[in-house]
Amino acid sequence: MTPIEGILTRMLRQYRSDMHLAPDRIGKIWDRAVGATIARNAQPAAFKQRRLIVHVSSSVWLQELHFQKAALIERVNQEAGRVVLEEIQFRIGPLETREALGVDR
Repeated sequence: MTPIEGILTRMLRQYRSDMHLAPDRIGKIWDRAVGATIARNAQPAAFKQRRLIVHVSSSVWLQELHFQKAALIERVNQEAGRVVLEEIQFRIGPLETREALGVDR
């Protein structure tokens, strides 16, 4: 492998790992970043290309979290140790119980 080929391969591998996190990993990061109260009322539903869709339990939570969006993005990135999130979209939607998720957050 030529030196430039090796550099490009490493850069591409790093780019791909930054763009995608396993769903259970983003859920754990979210829970630690936002705290128990928010985590009970807002859960990640989808994550792709640094955009997180979060289901919330009510319109009240949707509005409250919308006001906190910039701070939440910062806290999630801080918890992850790098920039993994650039945008959050909040939607009223179903929340899974911890048992149904099969994940101990």
